[in-house]
Amino acid sequence: MTFRLAVALIGLLAAAPASAGEREIEVPGPEGPLKGVLTQPATPTRPPVVLVIPGSGPTDRDGNNSYGIKAAPYRLLARALERRGIATLRIDKRGLFSSRAAIADANAVRLSDYVDDVGAWTTALRREAGAECVWLLGHSEGGLIALLAANQMSGLCGLLLVATPGRPMGDILREQLGRDPANAPLLAQAMWAIEALEAGREVDDADLHPALRPLFAKPVQGFLIDLLARDPADLAARLSLPMLIVQGRRDLQVGEVDAARLKAARPGPHLVFIDDMNHVLKPVPPTGGRQANLAAYADPDLPLADGLAGALADFIDASRSAGSK
Repeated sequence: MTFRLAVALIGLLAAAPASAGEREIEVPGPEGPLKGVLTQPATPTRPPVVLVIPGSGPTDRDGNNSYGIKAAPYRLLARALERRGIATLRIDKRGLFSSRAAIADANAVRLSDYVDDVGAWTTALRREAGAECVWLLGHSEGGLIALLAANQMSGLCGLLLVATPGRPMGDILREQLGRDPANAPLLAQAMWAIEALEAGREVDDADLHPALRPLFAKPVQGFLIDLLARDPADLAARLSLPMLIVQGRRDLQVGEVDAARLKAARPGPHLVFIDDMNHVLKPVPPTGGRQANLAAYADPDLPLADGLAGALADFIDASRSAGSK
């Protein structure tokens, strides 16, 4: 499975609660509101607050998308962290789902636009939740956005990087495409397209094999050029915030080498490997094989991988304790 890439602050406005402990909230976007769901634990004290930044493409607030991912990992994670006394905000990207009015064309974005949205959510979330700072949890491409945001804004407690690329995306795309033998007839064209985009040049997608056109579609090439120019490890090296890196050993899209590169970029990050966790944060037994791994992408009833929520909550608790000393 390869990556599918598509793509004035005022107070939060509350809507009717979706369920106990949850409520819809919004902040202004460029042309209309950005919307998300705030999950708050029943606690007499102000809880730590985590902003969940979704992964690539048309991924919604629950972690699902139209390419067959129905695992709802962000919703399950919010519930698990709620049980540990931690609040979460899950968001829909500008131009998509409940945030579709924020911009007319969801493909007309750059990473800096998503960083602006993180800034809007963070500022308003601190006001709404009464938190001194906010944790950024970035999943997959969302981890790159979290790293960019942390280099540009204040008011953050730290970073929680889950299944986050540690290498430039061009290197990861080459690896992903080359891993599948069925892609062999397409590799020369794919490598040419990646190299051109890395150099800042758009390509004519009509010249590409039909199987490659969704990945390198003309409307998303501006975003891809921006994305391929970023080095996550370089961004991590510039930061001094508390940082947790969590990587599953059964991940088909981001590898252990990425987690290791992020950790090596600077002193201090804490690295946790979860043996049976795949890219959508679900457990896959070692004997399950690729088909079992991919089947978990479409299973919302499959629980989160053991150890994920605990690793996140323990790191937040430890960081708060260290900061209060």
